[in-house]
Amino acid sequence: MQGIARAVRSCHEILKAAALEHSCRRRIAWVERLGSSCKWVTSPALKGLENVTVEDVLMKKSEETGPWLWCHTNDTVIDAIKNMAKNNIGSLVVLKPGEQQYIAGIITERDYVRKIVAQDRSPMYTRVGEIMTNENKLITVTSDTNILQAMQLMTENQIRHVPVIDGKLVGMISIKDVVRAVVEQQSGELKQLNEYIRGDYY
Repeated sequence: MQGIARAVRSCHEILKAAALEHSCRRRIAWVERLGSSCKWVTSPALKGLENVTVEDVLMKKSEETGPWLWCHTNDTVIDAIKNMAKNNIGSLVVLKPGEQQYIAGIITERDYVRKIVAQDRSPMYTRVGEIMTNENKLITVTSDTNILQAMQLMTENQIRHVPVIDGKLVGMISIKDVVRAVVEQQSGELKQLNEYIRGDYY
């Protein structure tokens, strides 16, 4: 009887090992098929944080550059603030007077609060050039800057807005844009991992 019991247990172990091996083979085959098709790996919406760039964030925002993104050094602060409020943005790139659109700096909500409100100055009679962050202190990124590098840059310098410059101004990103892109990417990767573990891809 003991011999029969051992034989039965051995048979069960063999069947369990075979089932496990078959399951592993199916998952390996699925991964290989997935790797060969690369449909979701190379999707623009989900391609790994190390491959997400500032350009991807700008495309997600679906915004084009335009006058609403900038002002001039000789504009009044009140006009600049009205422009921000109208377009629901927190900063403006400041351009030097003239047609060449040379960048002079940036003006942000923080500049307004600290240098106008806190100092009890009039925004109607103060020029943007008087309170802006000057060009020599301006932090910028390019379209091909990695999103994690952009986040690190903004965090280390304690800034919330960064102009995107590719020889000329092509857009503006905020820390909110960057965080949203990171969260969306990580959430998507977690969802795919959960679906794979549950076997939803079979």
